[in-house]
Order: sequence, then C-alpha cells, then structure tokens
Amino acid sequence: MKINTKLVFSLALSLGLSSSVMAAGMDEIPQSIRDQVYNPKLTDPAQPLGESAYRDWKSKRQPPWTVGYASTYAGNTWRKDAMERLLGELKPKWQGLGLLNDIVVTQSNLKDSLQIQQIRQLVDQGVDAIIICCSNPTALNQSIKYAYDNGVAVFSFTGYLTSPYAVNSSVNYHQAGYEIGRWMAEEIDEKGSVLVVEGIPGASASDSQNRGVLDGLAQSPDIKITGNIAHMWTSQVGQAETQRWLATHPQQLDGIAVQSSGETGVLQAVLQSGRDIPPMSIGGEMGALCYWRNNPEYISAAIQTWPPGDDIELGWNIMMRTMQGQGPKVQSVLVPSVTIDYDDVKAVLGENCDRNSTEWFNVGVNRWGGKEYLDNFFLNPADPEKYDPASH
Repeated sequence: MKINTKLVFSLALSLGLSSSVMAAGMDEIPQSIRDQVYNPKLTDPAQPLGESAYRDWKSKRQPPWTVGYASTYAGNTWRKDAMERLLGELKPKWQGLGLLNDIVVTQSNLKDSLQIQQIRQLVDQGVDAIIICCSNPTALNQSIKYAYDNGVAVFSFTGYLTSPYAVNSSVNYHQAGYEIGRWMAEEIDEKGSVLVVEGIPGASASDSQNRGVLDGLAQSPDIKITGNIAHMWTSQVGQAETQRWLATHPQQLDGIAVQSSGETGVLQAVLQSGRDIPPMSIGGEMGALCYWRNNPEYISAAIQTWPPGDDIELGWNIMMRTMQGQGPKVQSVLVPSVTIDYDDVKAVLGENCDRNSTEWFNVGVNRWGGKEYLDNFFLNPADPEKYDPASH
C-alpha cells in the first residue's frame, strides 16, 4: 500500500504551482505537508484553512466525556462501515481508557433543518463534543456557533464545514478528484467519451471531489464528458441511474469516472448491459475491487479517497486531542489519498471473492493520518491515548 505522494508532486510541478502559505496558521505546518496536500491550485477555495478557534481551548469538563455523532444519513454501506468502527471499536477502546462515557447518535436523513435541531438538542443534553459527517458546508453554521458558545467543540470528518468554530478532517477532495480525473484520462490514452458519476450534490465532499474530477479531465482536450449522473453514495442508486443512462445513450463509452461509494452498483449496471466494460475509477468498495481481482488487466490502479472506518477514526483522534488541550493549528486537517495496486487487492481478496460485496477496503489508520502525521497539526502534540487528567 503506497501513499500517492509522487503523483501529487508531479501534478503540482506540471501546473507550475507554488507552495506559498495560504492562510494564517498554515505557516506552522511543515512545508512538505503543505506542498503535498495544501497546494492552493489543487484545493477547494471554500475549504477553511485559517487558524483554528480551538488553538487555546480545552474541554471545560474532565473525562470521561460524552460525544454526540450527528450523522446526515445511514442508508449506505460507507456509513455502515463508519458506524461499525465508531460503536464497535472506538467506543469500547476509549471507554476502556477512561476517557469516554458514551456516544449519542442522531441521523437527519439529509435534512439540514433536522440536523440543525439535533445539534442544538445534543448541546442542551450536555454532550462535550459533536462529530458531524458529510453535511451541507454552510447550513449548520449558526448551530455550530451555538455549540461553541456553550463549550461544546464541533468536528467534521469526510467533508468540511465553513464555520470557524469547526475542525475539519478529510482527504483534500479537490486534489483527490483531480488525481482521479488525470488517472482516467491516462487510462484511456487521453481521448474518448467519459461518463462522470458524482455522489450527493450539495455535500462539500461530493461537490469538491467532482470539481476536481472535471478539472482533471479538462486537461485532456480530446476527452468529451458525455454525461453526468449522481449515485447518492449508494450502489443501488448507482446501478439504477447507470442503467437508465445506458439505456438512453447507446453511443460508445470509453471510461467512467465514478466517485467512490457507489462504484459496485455502477459496474454491475455496465456488466448487465452487455456492453464492453470500459475502464472505471474504483475507490474502496470490495465488490468492485473483486471484479478487478479476477480481471487483472482491467485497470492499472484504484484511488482510495475516503476509507470509512479510517476516516471516522481520523476525526475521532483529532477530537480527542483537541478535548485534551493539544490545540489544533488550523481549521482543516487534510491527508493524501492512497493508491491501491493489484497486489494490494490480491492480498485482501481471493479468487472466490463476492462481486456484490458491500464491505469496504480500509487502508489502515496509520496510513490515514497516523499519530506522527497528526502531531504536525497540534501546538502541544501528545499521544491522546495516554492522557492523564490528573496531570493537566
């Protein structure tokens, strides 16, 4: 498993990009990390990059803490995997460390007004911190300020919130999308027609990554984007939408640039159509990876942009460090994408793998913002698992 650093640097160099500081606080981040994942030409301009409001903050209460998880949606395999990591691994681990009391879960079914209400209710119920996933980047700002004013820290994983009172963590989605777009272009010799499949329009993680994909494809003038559909981060929707699109577009299709969390369904639709199977971008869905496992020449690589379990653990570790008073330097902690090669897939999947699997390939938290990497983003870095309240 290799972090996709060479591609990032080559993209930056090819575009003639600078590695200058983009916002206050960023000058405290090592130059190598800024060059790797914070280049302004490969970063969503709406991504908050200023100084964190929690630089000098510490939880007003001693642990064990109660954490609210304000999720927007529970109806796909990605959310299921993240929830399993949260409740099945992180909860008992941190309770065992004496730092966690409980986790209170809410789910708003993609309704901003409901999530706003739920965040306020979590604050009023006395939680110490709130983790938010995959939300509208601006709709929650007033409720986040309400939480901050009441001593409750707010953290967003897999997508960003524009509120200055939130700490964000994720891959650099625009850059990751650009990498996918360039990979797709090279996979089809930089010419032909491409179907673009995005996630949930309106979610910052989806929109930012989709813009990156389009920018990457646009670098090849002989590539034509022949269609845009959305799979809503769900394979069932991806399969249905792709079937509908294929039925009304019989022309040649040379590639499919799919935002991960839906690629298994998109692939199934193409397989069932009887058409030739064009190269398709794959992230971490095991069903799609299984097809590649048994067809080694199908594609050259997969690009993981959001391993669900690792993504929520990244956000969790940032939360615990902040609660302990370690002081995050900036509003957004970004990590590089991870390239998956065929040997990686063979190592986790056998020949009898399930092409309809709903499981996910997590790359491992040490490769997705591990302890040493996160130390670079805090003013007073320390191992959060060794926190002793009596000494603070």
